[in-house]
Amino acid sequence: MGIKKIFAYVLSITIFMVGIVSAAEVNVYSARSEDLIKSALDRFSEETGIEVNLITESADALIRRIELEGFNSPADVLLTVDAGRLFRAKEAGILASIDSSILRERIPAAYRDPENQWFGLSLRSRVIMFDKSRVSPSEIENYEDLADPKWKGEICIRSSGNIYNQSLLASLIEHAGEEATEAWAVGLVANMARRPQGGDRDQIRAAVAGQCKLAIANTYYLAGMLNSDIAADVEVAEQIGVLWPNQGDRGAHMNVSGAGMIKTSKNADEARQLIEFLSADYAQQWYAEVNNEYSVRTDIPMSATLQRFGEFKADSLNLEVLGRNNAAAVRLADRAGWE
Repeated sequence: MGIKKIFAYVLSITIFMVGIVSAAEVNVYSARSEDLIKSALDRFSEETGIEVNLITESADALIRRIELEGFNSPADVLLTVDAGRLFRAKEAGILASIDSSILRERIPAAYRDPENQWFGLSLRSRVIMFDKSRVSPSEIENYEDLADPKWKGEICIRSSGNIYNQSLLASLIEHAGEEATEAWAVGLVANMARRPQGGDRDQIRAAVAGQCKLAIANTYYLAGMLNSDIAADVEVAEQIGVLWPNQGDRGAHMNVSGAGMIKTSKNADEARQLIEFLSADYAQQWYAEVNNEYSVRTDIPMSATLQRFGEFKADSLNLEVLGRNNAAAVRLADRAGWE
């Protein structure tokens, strides 16, 4: 064999081997902050040998970026919070269906897209929280009660521009219809203690500060404050009780963090493996213990912190409707004067 042929042979083998190495990677666009997800991604790499390349940005910015990148997008997996945002990604046409018996078996139908384009990986509930020194849990039972004039000037909640509140409205629209939900939103606005401002932790702090008696927030925010290294946050959180709404009928409103595979993924097998890994025992326990979220699987126990909030009945609504009703929820909030 001549020198040129040997060189060509070696070059072809090198290119082939480089191809193999480069294929063992997955590019993740994540709307979750790095400190909330990186250790699980590192564990995935340790177990599979697949390198994870992580880019973090807001969900809407990532969805738009993938759209603009088109076929040339390096993205393989989108990680984000809220079913409404996962629905947006699907509607934007950037997700692919994943045929995985593992995901279908592990993740209940209510927490995944009917066409398997996105999968919920952890749960949170948007509940009614109260100052234990000034409110008895027997005083309020349902989300609908938040519109009762008895709570005038006593409710703290963030802006209707927040996706979590939009999804809560979307669920109410599905259960009660748009007209009844708008009437409820008008009553809620009339009962607000102040103009909507800040995040969920700010609503919790405001309740303890005496600015309101009730705060609407996601469970993991309160759990995070209970586990905080900041003594003031722990002190505030210890004064807050959790009321699980609608336990006598449909159950408490649920939402997810989740993932979908990008339609133009160049590493589809690795993308599927990653999402399956995030539904497996280690990752599900990690979500519970580190992120203070509920597992999508009934066989994974709650963290000790979440156990403090008690057992509850969860709404079994398929979360796809949170995205489908989002536009109506946004219009409704605007009509109701919810800033």
